[in-house]
Amino acid sequence: MTTENDWLTRRTGIVPSAAPTERHSPKSVLDEATRPMAAEPAPEVSFTRHGLYAGRHLVDVHDHYRAELAQVRDILQQVTEGTAKLGDARSQINMMTIRANDWTLGGVCQAQCRSLTNHHTMESEGIFPHLRRSQRDLSAVLDRLHEEHLAIHEVLEGVDDALVHLARNPTDYGPITEAIDLLTDTLLSHFAYEEQQLIGPLSRHGFYPGQL
Repeated sequence: MTTENDWLTRRTGIVPSAAPTERHSPKSVLDEATRPMAAEPAPEVSFTRHGLYAGRHLVDVHDHYRAELAQVRDILQQVTEGTAKLGDARSQINMMTIRANDWTLGGVCQAQCRSLTNHHTMESEGIFPHLRRSQRDLSAVLDRLHEEHLAIHEVLEGVDDALVHLARNPTDYGPITEAIDLLTDTLLSHFAYEEQQLIGPLSRHGFYPGQL
């Protein structure tokens, strides 16, 4: 069976992460069925080796975040089983880069946009505005990704609220388990969608003006 994004691997050699096939939570904060899709570039569009590095880097950063998510789930299991303390678990979660970057492309930007002088410049010349200027037909995708970033932030806040609840109710693991399950489903789905839609544009245009 072919999909709208079969061209991506065929033309770049990069394989985006697959969307999850199993769900941990009965809830969802993402409208997956209506996600817009980026069109395949014209046949004359080519990708340089340096450009393809930018596309692959998105997957690499997401792989790091996916590993941290697995660590969060492992920490939760340790707390539930009584082999780790709640305070230590919360400290570990808050120290992770997934938390520091609110699970947005901020981590990618920090790693890839080192030539920018400060945070304000990074925002004004950030990834999404750059891609929006470089590829006008990507606007709907970028709008949806931004909406999903906001939804993810709310899910993260829900995780923190559930940790506070657990601190006050040390034997009630229901809310934190539900929050981590929702976070897992949301992030894995979002990362897969983002890779499918942005690997191509990033490989063409880079993370910031002048990179490629």
